[in-house]
Amino acid sequence: MASKSSSAARRARIEEMRRAEQSRERRGRILIIAASAVVVAALVVGGVFVVKSQGDDKKSDTASDAKGGSSGDSGHFATADKNGVRAWTGKLSRNHVAGTVKYPMHPPVGGNHNQVWLNCNGNVYTKAVQDENAVHALEHGAVWVTYTDKAKKSDVATLAAKVKQTPYSLMSPYADQTSPIELSAWGHQLSVTSADDPKVAKFFETYVQGDQTPEPGASCTGGTM
Repeated sequence: MASKSSSAARRARIEEMRRAEQSRERRGRILIIAASAVVVAALVVGGVFVVKSQGDDKKSDTASDAKGGSSGDSGHFATADKNGVRAWTGKLSRNHVAGTVKYPMHPPVGGNHNQVWLNCNGNVYTKAVQDENAVHALEHGAVWVTYTDKAKKSDVATLAAKVKQTPYSLMSPYADQTSPIELSAWGHQLSVTSADDPKVAKFFETYVQGDQTPEPGASCTGGTM
């Protein structure tokens, strides 16, 4: 009974987050329109100053975001627990970097990442996505489902339907993984061979906006697709 109450509470919390996120999006669109009007006015009044400022900002951004390469991670996966989940033991860095990052695990479950997150509001991608954007989505509390060409089409369809119904989740093909199906959250990963494995539902229940989330409630829309 307690388990059912906990699940209902989690679903209600996630739904509340989704409504709050939609509200933020509406406010964001209004702010963007207002900001655009201000920018146009500023360009008319002080175009030269704006151009110079943008040039200075670009130099500053380049200096701060130029470092890619290492994920900044250290450690390894621990032995899987009773639910088949492997937890990363060690450090998972959280710096924003530009360019490609070399992660020590595939798919990655954390580390330095792109400053723009991958949209994870039940998004199903049919082509491979950038690790660096997906890791940022994990930081926001998303579960990332990945699969290889060895996964059954029926399993892919079942998982896609599950993701589409779940805020703070996403799905994409991923060639460089050992299992046909992987589920990843920040610092945690599960390998399965079937979408019907009960461990799949348990992983979603535990890690969608779970306790492992570095930035709970952060947006899963307004990023990149």
